[in-house]
Amino acid sequence: MKARLRRSAALLAGTLIPLSLLVGQPASAAPAGPMTDAFASAAAAYEVPRDLLVTLGYAETHLDGHSGEPSASGGYGVMHLVSNPISHSLERAAALTKQPVSALKADDAANITGGAAVLRAYADELGLDAAARKDAGKWYSAVAKYGNASSPEVARLYADTVYELLATGVRTATPDGETLTVKAQAVQPDRGAYAKARDLDRTFAAAAVDYSGAHWVPASSSNYAVSSRPSSDVIDRIVIHVTQGSYAGTISWFQNPAAQVSAHYVVRSSDGDITQMVREKDRAWHAGSYNRRSVGIEHEGYVDNASWFTDSMYRASAALTRSIADRYGIPKDRTHIVGHVEVPGSDHTDPGRYWDWSRYMQYVGGSGGGGNPHTPESVCGSGYKVVDSAALGSAGTAYLLYNGSNGYNCVATIKKTSLGTATATSAYLEVQGRTRITDAGNFTYYAGPVRASAAGKCVKWGGKAGSSSYDSPFEHCG
Repeated sequence: MKARLRRSAALLAGTLIPLSLLVGQPASAAPAGPMTDAFASAAAAYEVPRDLLVTLGYAETHLDGHSGEPSASGGYGVMHLVSNPISHSLERAAALTKQPVSALKADDAANITGGAAVLRAYADELGLDAAARKDAGKWYSAVAKYGNASSPEVARLYADTVYELLATGVRTATPDGETLTVKAQAVQPDRGAYAKARDLDRTFAAAAVDYSGAHWVPASSSNYAVSSRPSSDVIDRIVIHVTQGSYAGTISWFQNPAAQVSAHYVVRSSDGDITQMVREKDRAWHAGSYNRRSVGIEHEGYVDNASWFTDSMYRASAALTRSIADRYGIPKDRTHIVGHVEVPGSDHTDPGRYWDWSRYMQYVGGSGGGGNPHTPESVCGSGYKVVDSAALGSAGTAYLLYNGSNGYNCVATIKKTSLGTATATSAYLEVQGRTRITDAGNFTYYAGPVRASAAGKCVKWGGKAGSSSYDSPFEHCG
């Protein structure tokens, strides 16, 4: 993550692969299965772009209905239809489809139909006509509303994640082994009123965070206890959690006064972005008897689905844990860094059997985890391969990557020094005959990704870190 914390939704799971496809065309040559058919039928019935519907479901649950069990915020099924004191998309789906709530909770096809119905209802309320409904980019505000977000900023975070997945593509296997594919496509999201909402991936209040690699979104004051730790209570534990929900959904839930839960930090699966929601001095309500003595870190995903636990997440979280441990003198061992399931009196099971404690603790201890947790491939997204690089002194490296499936180039500058500290860093890409695209600012780990369609074109590229910069000539033509 960087000071402005850009989403890179390209690695939400190791199975995510970008390809090229226009909205509405067949998305997979694989034999159709029940979920494939369900998405096709629901998309056709409610005139929702099929790829957008699949991508929204993937962003929410990785297309895992979890056998009808609810998420932490009361969301059910592949499409995460919600029933809680604030949001009632589950009940609305039942009214729209005339299907019983029990079926919408547990039956994948019914749930997908319900999700399509709710999304279409939001589109109708926004005035999308038949022509607009054919353009996936016009659905942005409906997608933002679907996320049941607590604020316009979190709604934008939610919708941007869905649209970045559309740009990179999805290839994933369902729990039953069926493969669904959404090929990478260039969609211009029409953010409407959300264009004015603060981009949580671009800005944060540096004075508000305890960890410089995080950005700040405060939890509801109803969901934690103001305190004065460590003077009031010694902090000697770090508790590892799994959200049982999505990144944006968890942030929204912790901002909901009805939740009565929170954590100090939330970590994103795709790229390790970190949001701080409770100051470390205060007691987040996350671990029962350990609330007074611990810092809680939530990780996006579900305990029964290993695809959420990416290397980027492990590395970013480990760097955060290492920072907390160093600041409070907490030993970096499994006695003091524990899972929620290990808290005395806990009835939770997270982080679950798929959490790789061995790898995580190696990273916490600095073995393989002391450097930059991001790579040029993780920044640019799945399908991009490095074709050139240039050292920026000892401060970092600028990389040029290419995605052969969609003809896009990408540039990322990966820092090597001042990691976790916001310093001037930039990356740029100029396709011959077009305007240069630049990403520049004070970033904690990297600049970029800067992507552009460049098939058959020459490109200039480069970047800056510290006092060193690189500027290429027009090259890599064809």
